[in-house]
Amino acid sequence: MARSCAVCGKVSMGGFNPQSVGMNRVRAHRRYQPNLQPTRLPTSGARRVLVCNRCRRSLEKTAK
Repeated sequence: MARSCAVCGKVSMGGFNPQSVGMNRVRAHRRYQPNLQPTRLPTSGARRVLVCNRCRRSLEKTAK
């Protein structure tokens, strides 16, 4: 199973490392990972699921 958000489906994203000097910049590949946190959702019962930080904050806001 891929590491993805259980609410919005956010997954890792590809990109390049920033290069600061030189004319012929060699772009090194890198991977941007989502900020996934284990969280207990009210709909899934006592099961823990991985949720990105943005969704976790939104869920806390709507629960109040």
